[in-house]
Amino acid sequence: MPSRILPFGRHLSQRRDTKTRPSHSDELSADLETGEHKRHSAAMDFLHFGSKEKRHSTSGHTTPKHKGSPRIAPAKPAKIEIQMESPPCVFYGGPTSSGALFSGQLRLIVTDTEVRLTSISMHLRASALTKKPVGKDCPDCSNKITTLKSWNFITEPTTYDHGTHQFPFSYLLPGHLPATTHCALANIDYALEVRADTAVADVISHEHPLRVQRALQPPPEKQSLRIFPPTNLTVNVIHAPVIHPIGSFLVQFRMNGIVEKQQTTQTRWRIKKLDWRIDEHSKNVSPACPKHWNKVGGEGKGQQHEEMRNIGGDSIKKGWKTDFDALGGGQIELEFPASIRPGVNPVCDVDSPTGLVVWHLLIVEIIVSEEHVKNSGHGHAVPTGAARVLRTQFKVSVTERGGLGISWDQEQPPMYEDVPHSPPGYVTDYLGELPMPPDQDLESMGDHP
Repeated sequence: MPSRILPFGRHLSQRRDTKTRPSHSDELSADLETGEHKRHSAAMDFLHFGSKEKRHSTSGHTTPKHKGSPRIAPAKPAKIEIQMESPPCVFYGGPTSSGALFSGQLRLIVTDTEVRLTSISMHLRASALTKKPVGKDCPDCSNKITTLKSWNFITEPTTYDHGTHQFPFSYLLPGHLPATTHCALANIDYALEVRADTAVADVISHEHPLRVQRALQPPPEKQSLRIFPPTNLTVNVIHAPVIHPIGSFLVQFRMNGIVEKQQTTQTRWRIKKLDWRIDEHSKNVSPACPKHWNKVGGEGKGQQHEEMRNIGGDSIKKGWKTDFDALGGGQIELEFPASIRPGVNPVCDVDSPTGLVVWHLLIVEIIVSEEHVKNSGHGHAVPTGAARVLRTQFKVSVTERGGLGISWDQEQPPMYEDVPHSPPGYVTDYLGELPMPPDQDLESMGDHP
């Protein structure tokens, strides 16, 4: 039996060795299959490179996405420019101003060999943008656009060759319109919008912003009187009623009635500090579109918003002149410069029919303290501990500087009826001899060779 078992065991070990140890040909075929699998995987990764689905490599890193090339808009066959020829649009005076006349050239620059246009139109539009609309994110509540003037430069299809073609235009802006305004509550802007339609249904557009300003003529200085009962103090202030965003103006301050005499003593008021500031107030009524009338209570109503900010100020603690013996109960005089703080970008005064109103106030606060002193003049003044804050305000208008410009109606030549009578005509038929000057001998031209 053992002799028979041994061959069986030897055969089993040979089978085990055959299974566990691959031959040289088997190893070569396995290597070929492994290399083919790797090449196939690399080819599949290359084909799927840049797809939306993420493929993870054996190392754990994600395959980067392939960025597509940016799209380039097709070139237009022509472009449009606007060249203004008139001075800046400035209204001289208040709402009764005669307006501002502007003119310019619309330039059509054809870049192709030629272009055929079916229409060229331009519109002057005024937009009133509300920054706090009734309906949030509602374009009808936030922006209101009004067309003031329209131009149609061609009425039938026209072909234009390569080059520049010009179309003149002009318009008189009415003086009652509000100036260009940008504030915290609303914006008022003007723009020229041009649209040209080609024969192949292509649109060429251009927008040119138009800034409109208002310059008030400086009136005489304004004098204001303020009384502060129950005291006898009166304040007389002289200031400029119209100020400008750049530059300073003088404020003349005089206080009377600072001394009140009794039998043995007298009461006097002394200034401790004077504060002044310029406040800018804005108010706007946000209209509602028909879809949001229910939020404001019906048609034609809106929401009112108000804003106030400080655009200048200072504190003065010395520099005034006090005279307790002056007539009228003594007086204190002071003159100080005031101006708008640089960099705040003030908004000029405006009163728009759209509901935007901007105005400015000059506010002066005086801190005075009370003291007693003997009428004999001996001894020092004794403070009583009483003090008052005297506050007064004056309306000032912030406007642009007019410079050397004048209104358009003052620049035009005189009308026919304004031309004076022509000088008298020459007398052609004169009978008689002309009088000769006395004591003068006139030489004859024949005497000279």
